[in-house]
Amino acid sequence: MAEEFPKNYVGIRDRYQEYSSILGDLGKVVRDSGPIEHKNTHLVQLAASAAIRSEGAVHSHAKRALEAGASPEEIYQALLLVTSIIGFPNVAAAISWADDVIQK
Repeated sequence: MAEEFPKNYVGIRDRYQEYSSILGDLGKVVRDSGPIEHKNTHLVQLAASAAIRSEGAVHSHAKRALEAGASPEEIYQALLLVTSIIGFPNVAAAISWADDVIQK
């Protein structure tokens, strides 16, 4: 099954191919550059995505974290951990976005 991406993302990726390639490479290089396990890199990025209230990024990193071996409980904990930083309403929204992926 082909991975589905948001229409806007696909449009930008197709219009600016070199830019998109560099962004993709940057993400890979940064994830591979240190000692943090691959699964945990996505949990960190998931928490950051919640902090900026990016539904698409929460979807993406929840999915990637699952694919890298994270359990749903780890995903929810990564989001709950930022409650004192971003507040309950933002965490509640992020949990609902993670649910979109986990309950699919």
